[in-house]
Amino acid sequence: MLFVFIISVSTFLIFSFIHYAAKKKKPFKRALLSILAGLLTLCAVNFLSGMTGVYIPVTQLTLLTSAAGGVPGVALMVLLSIF
Repeated sequence: MLFVFIISVSTFLIFSFIHYAAKKKKPFKRALLSILAGLLTLCAVNFLSGMTGVYIPVTQLTLLTSAAGGVPGVALMVLLSIF
């Protein structure tokens, strides 16, 4: 559990630094929104799995991938689960 927390905080700080280095306004808010967008996309894919037939099991790896990769990370997992 501690490992997941450390990875989550590290991901947030890395995203914040990237947004800060790009000179964007409110880098912490943008980083949090990027992470939340990925996690919500993962939830949406699993919620719609009855209609689409695509299900991504929620594990530490998939949560980390969706948080760090955002929407493209979830799209990659969907493509990998299809093929």
